[in-house]
Amino acid sequence: MSIPTLQGLQTALSGLVAEQTALDTTGNNIANANTEGYSRETALLEPDPPLDIPAISTLTGEGAQLGTGVSVSNITRIRNVYLDAQYRAQNSALGGASTQAEELAQAQAAFDEPSSSSIASQMSSFWTAWNSLASSPTSEAAKEGVVAAGEQLASTFKQLSAQLSTISSQAGEQYAALTGEGGEVENYANQIAQLNGQIKLSEEAGQQPNEMLDRRDLLLDKLSSLANVTVTEEPDHTDTVSFGDAAKPLVEGTTVNWPQAITEASGGQLGALLGLTGPKGALTGLQSGLDNVAETLIATVNEHLAKPFFSGESAATLAVAVKPSEVQASGTKNPGGNEVALAIAGLRGGAAEHGYATLVEKLGSDVQGAKDEQNNLQTTVTAINDQRQSVSGVSLDEEMTNLITFQRGYQASARTLTAMSELLETLIEHTGVVGL
Repeated sequence: MSIPTLQGLQTALSGLVAEQTALDTTGNNIANANTEGYSRETALLEPDPPLDIPAISTLTGEGAQLGTGVSVSNITRIRNVYLDAQYRAQNSALGGASTQAEELAQAQAAFDEPSSSSIASQMSSFWTAWNSLASSPTSEAAKEGVVAAGEQLASTFKQLSAQLSTISSQAGEQYAALTGEGGEVENYANQIAQLNGQIKLSEEAGQQPNEMLDRRDLLLDKLSSLANVTVTEEPDHTDTVSFGDAAKPLVEGTTVNWPQAITEASGGQLGALLGLTGPKGALTGLQSGLDNVAETLIATVNEHLAKPFFSGESAATLAVAVKPSEVQASGTKNPGGNEVALAIAGLRGGAAEHGYATLVEKLGSDVQGAKDEQNNLQTTVTAINDQRQSVSGVSLDEEMTNLITFQRGYQASARTLTAMSELLETLIEHTGVVGL
């Protein structure tokens, strides 16, 4: 029996092993078709080193090379790092826009415009009460109506101010929960650092840690919704992760640098939360704008009266400062005088109402703008993710085709092995001699 004949058995066996590995890889893809973050894997086949046969020709003295089969060089995952970077950048922007839209929508709901319980409606009722007093300057019921309308208006201002403060406080609490001990930032960072260490050990051992790489990429995707994420792959295959505008990388190898200070420029959900509650933030602006309306209301009403009707300096402190018996429709001693009541009733449509209408209009515009941006970014993120899935995702149709292809390859190698085995058996039976 010659060496090439024995090598033929090994060649056929290598085909069996390689095709079986490819079948197993395809089966794993099919099993994980719906697994979040899973990247399609493929078995890379390469020819084994050939066998040199010297002086095979008695005429020319030339040798030859004999193929020795096939082997699986690696089981690699299919991934596009450029699409990953694009996805994370847009996902960060989407996280910020979604947070902006959500918080502003809550503020808009607190204003409750238009409705019978809103400030605009209560302010209209207040002017109407003064107009009624102007029609009946000595009526105690009309005076009580003015005080009651004023108290209701002041209460509505206070309630809205408290609601805006609550929304701002909740935004701050949400930021603290995400960035504090045991929060999502720390949790994601610790997992990424741990995976970095495991991936490094696997690479050093000559193993391909596809599952761990997928888990790390999924964590990076989730982290990107919180702030801008930049990933640098180091020579040892660990990832250095920069987070927002933090001074140090969030993750360096197996080291986590957190907590750190970041600003609204960090983007993502955290940047939006900081921006909303900052000195120039939208929620801060709404509270300030409401206070300005309250101050204007106090000033424009009180300037017509000898004794101030309203007290306070902001929406939260606005209150009625007089009793019904102290309300005067006139600045003179004339019992039928009504010039003060008419002047205050004439404030309808004035500076206070105009300031409030402008505030509500701007809020509505900001909410719509935030929702439009959120929808546009969601479309972009979905499109990029679809591109990623076309590269990394599992196509069941493609995998079923591969399954048939590798199955046929396995069957062909098996038949080759069977044919060679039968050939050797026949040779031994007929000759009883084993050649060298």
